[in-house]
Amino acid sequence: MRDILRRLVAGELSEDEALAELRRVQLDELGGRARLDLGRFLRRGIPEVVLAAGKSPADAARLVVRMAEQHGQGLVSRMTDAHRAALEDAAVDMRVIDYHLSARVLRGRFAPDRVEGKVAILTAGTSDVPAADEARMVVEACGLEARLEADLGVAGLHRFVAPLAAMLEWGADVIVVAAGMDGVLPGLVAGLVDVPVIGLPVSTGYGRGGAGEAALTTMLQSCSTGLVVVNIDNGVGAGAAAVLVAARAAQGRRRGRSTATTASAIAPKSRRPKTAAAKTRDASAPPGRAKIAPRATMAATTAKSSHGKPRRRRP
Repeated sequence: MRDILRRLVAGELSEDEALAELRRVQLDELGGRARLDLGRFLRRGIPEVVLAAGKSPADAARLVVRMAEQHGQGLVSRMTDAHRAALEDAAVDMRVIDYHLSARVLRGRFAPDRVEGKVAILTAGTSDVPAADEARMVVEACGLEARLEADLGVAGLHRFVAPLAAMLEWGADVIVVAAGMDGVLPGLVAGLVDVPVIGLPVSTGYGRGGAGEAALTTMLQSCSTGLVVVNIDNGVGAGAAAVLVAARAAQGRRRGRSTATTASAIAPKSRRPKTAAAKTRDASAPPGRAKIAPRATMAATTAKSSHGKPRRRRP
């Protein structure tokens, strides 16, 4: 969009041509079968993610590559081995970054603009990593920094204390906690920290509720106030929510630094304080209290009469 505006100002495009370019940037139709929302990142700061499940490998790969061509990167989730193979064949001269069942395709040396926000991602078990990696993919695609620590479930409660403390020391703005089975870990973390926590229930488990329903119910019924929960296996949604929280926190820090810098620049220079002692007030004292010092113009002695006798003082 910036490129279109620069070309318009430079006279390389007419108003109608620039309008057509902007419309094309916002929406791209591929053969009448898909409409890519290419302007989503400009509106919300979060790019569109292609859901590979339910699409043929060729169609999914074509959508992701088109997004990378237009905006520098394309994101895809829920891939099978066939989707991955088709993507590698289609992404000619492009970089493919794997995130378990998800991937990012980057054009040339493209890199998203850096944002100072930090997102910590914790998982209860190693089976929860694929869903957590979806969240990590979205966070990194938006230019934020992400760290992931796995296998910290409550079956070995002592394991998560040190990683959690390290994430807080690192300065995480928000924590995403992925958990299957009973889904206890997000509520536990939310009860110990003062940063936002997003619970990500995962469909790992067995028996009744083993498809993620038990984990979702536990997180929704958590006693830890402030815990936010997304749907089962919705790593993309958890990552998007984390991006919005962390990016807003980073924006607040930038504004704080800018305000402090401006205040320092416009503040008047300090002057040396007056060192002279304050003078005694010459005004009348309150009723019933004598003045601290007499006026300098008052006579020090009593006036005498012309007969040489002292004049009597009036009562």
